[in-house]
Amino acid sequence: MEIKRKTIAVDMDGVIADTITHFINWYERDFGVRIPIESFHGKPEHEGLPGGAVRRFVYTPGFFRTVPVMKGAREALTELSKSFDIYIVSAAMEFPQSLIEKYEWLKENFSFITWKNIVFCGDKSIIGTDYMIDDHVKNLDLCKGKTFMFTAGHNAGIDTHTRVNNWEEVVTLLKQEL
Repeated sequence: MEIKRKTIAVDMDGVIADTITHFINWYERDFGVRIPIESFHGKPEHEGLPGGAVRRFVYTPGFFRTVPVMKGAREALTELSKSFDIYIVSAAMEFPQSLIEKYEWLKENFSFITWKNIVFCGDKSIIGTDYMIDDHVKNLDLCKGKTFMFTAGHNAGIDTHTRVNNWEEVVTLLKQEL
């Protein structure tokens, strides 16, 4: 009898896709000003850049297709996929133009994760995995499994979920779960 592998839901933006760095880089490209990463600390992401630039960027074609991979994410998910079933879960429906860009980005950067393990949704409460890694408390609060909150400026000071600061910490914690 085959043993059922445990499942992990992994968020995209702010977890495997470094959207904050991308916002900062696009702002500098368009306005010639380098905004410090600290401008995103302690506030919602959309308030991190002046003049509503975050909202403008997420609706701009090409934004989601060109986001850099979060440091250590590819290696960590490759390692974890040896022992867990990995599902990429993104609440992408808010930005429908992002769907094809996110899918193409995943094919390019995480080709070992098949289309069967990609979930684009509007509400993550439907996800029933054993674990969830996300940077938004609103998603983690609804998770039925064990949660890991990936550190981001907007979740500073929140301690309602197990905090992970980088992908190395994620791998260490999840390997302890085996």
